Amino acid sequence: MSERTRRIDHLLQEEVSAVIAREVHDPRIGFVTITSVETTPDLRHATVYASIIGDDQQRKATLEALGRAMPFVRHHLGSLRLKRIPQLHLREDDSAQRSTRVMQLLEQVEAELEGGASRAAEPVAEVPELPNPRALGDPGEGAHDEAPLPAGYRRRVDRVSLRKARRRRGR
Repeated sequence: MSERTRRIDHLLQEEVSAVIAREVHDPRIGFVTITSVETTPDLRHATVYASIIGDDQQRKATLEALGRAMPFVRHHLGSLRLKRIPQLHLREDDSAQRSTRVMQLLEQVEAELEGGASRAAEPVAEVPELPNPRALGDPGEGAHDEAPLPAGYRRRVDRVSLRKARRRRGR
């Protein structure tokens, strides 16, 4: 992978995340994080990996809604001024679930080593579902607002706008 492709992958990851957060208003889309983007060298296709939090049904609904939103996202990527905007292909990134499963297996092995054969017969529990942010009181609209500006910057902006207003009034 060339340095240019790597930079384009990173740029696409940031822009796809921003478009999904700000422009896509589908209620089926839950808590989604774009983990990576892999672009082919000819920039015709890009695979977008998304990590989705929720149970199986929520993940499937979110993945389907995101798949339907990819042409809309691609249209908004036209402002990047690339020679070619790639076709976006969505894949679910299940690395969070796999890492949780590995941690549980490691804890089970540790418990077996400490507890002996008595705990060896216990089956490994299923991977617990990650919490759903919407159920925890996610504010929804406006949750992705920009951070407030530093106080000094606001004062400068206020002074500039005052100067402009005075000029308009003829002072």
